Amino acid sequence: MLSRRSVLAGAAAAALTAGVGTASRAEASRAGVAPGGPDRAGAGPGGLDRAALQAALDRIVATGATAALARVDSPSGSWHGASGVAELGRPARPLAGGQFRVGSITKTFVATVILQLAGERRLRLDDTLDRWLPGAIPNGARITIRNLLQHTSGIFDYTEALFASIDDVLAARYRTFRPEELVALAAARPPVFEPGTSWSYSNTNYILLGLIVRKVTGRAYGREVDRRILRPLRLRGTEVPGTDVTIDGPHAHGYEPIERDGEIVPLDFTDLNPSMAQSAGEMVSTTADLNRFYRALLGGRLLRRPQLTEMLANPVGEAAYGLGIYQQILPGGQILWGHSGGIFGYLSYSFSTPDAATQLTVSVNPWLGDFDEALNELTFAAFGVTAPAARTATAARRFPVPGLRLPGA
Repeated sequence: MLSRRSVLAGAAAAALTAGVGTASRAEASRAGVAPGGPDRAGAGPGGLDRAALQAALDRIVATGATAALARVDSPSGSWHGASGVAELGRPARPLAGGQFRVGSITKTFVATVILQLAGERRLRLDDTLDRWLPGAIPNGARITIRNLLQHTSGIFDYTEALFASIDDVLAARYRTFRPEELVALAAARPPVFEPGTSWSYSNTNYILLGLIVRKVTGRAYGREVDRRILRPLRLRGTEVPGTDVTIDGPHAHGYEPIERDGEIVPLDFTDLNPSMAQSAGEMVSTTADLNRFYRALLGGRLLRRPQLTEMLANPVGEAAYGLGIYQQILPGGQILWGHSGGIFGYLSYSFSTPDAATQLTVSVNPWLGDFDEALNELTFAAFGVTAPAARTATAARRFPVPGLRLPGA
């Protein structure tokens, strides 16, 4: 399942695994983590079990995180919670409505812009890469925009070259990258497979899509995300930071385990130059904003019906990946759509029912341990999975986590 040291991770099976080992509450306590948070009352009048949600969130922290935030929006009402500490060594609790780095959830925003442009007939999903970015990738004449969106291009993932060692990671932390530099790292490597013949998650696909948005519109992809999505939906806690190394609003700190003098110690990795991720994973948001985004997307507010149908049709690969969004199937057969994301110090998960009725977003600042089982519990409580169905969770699909792990993980 998830490595707690994932970066730019993509299709994590966060909500579907069970039966995994967990660390003890004492281990979390030694890391300076304090469980607990708001909204600890019992189930609300519409059946949203706030106590169960908060208990699961507390267990995420107790078993493998320094902090965790979550929000559920459903016909039964809304709930939001926080657990842990905002910063190790200090008692302050994280703000439930605080910001966090969303990693690869950025990809759904980028895919939405591309599909909007397709609906406006400014590009076609079957256009080749060479049609818009001639020569960017050696076999670009055989790679389509659809291949990029769905990770069927076979293009090498640039993060595997950029972060080959811990020294590489530290050297890149505050460096500004141009998207062309990241593409060049992938272009120098042979393809993983012939376009359209298989599936493999590659962050390079979405760097190229960001460049296509700029070529088609004459504006950077972040400006188009802001103009087409953030402002219309009033997502005031969401931003495309560019080269801003800080998270501007209230936030929990993110950490990476580093060996020092023979011991594993936390390195505060909250600040970094997000140009290392760009249109593959640079955005910052909140649980409320991400729930609103997926509710609007799946509810038909952002895409015309043909484009929304295209986004969700024929998911491929072991992650059941559509166009910038992927499918999760809960015990009992309930289908969710959304995305997960990872970047140094932060893991995030945002999923919705297909009818846009219920959304769950979780942000975790991972530390040593394994919080997967607790994340399952939170997901089951959010989407009303009954106890008998939850007991069958060990039979659920387990997907690998594409993307980069911190070297040595």
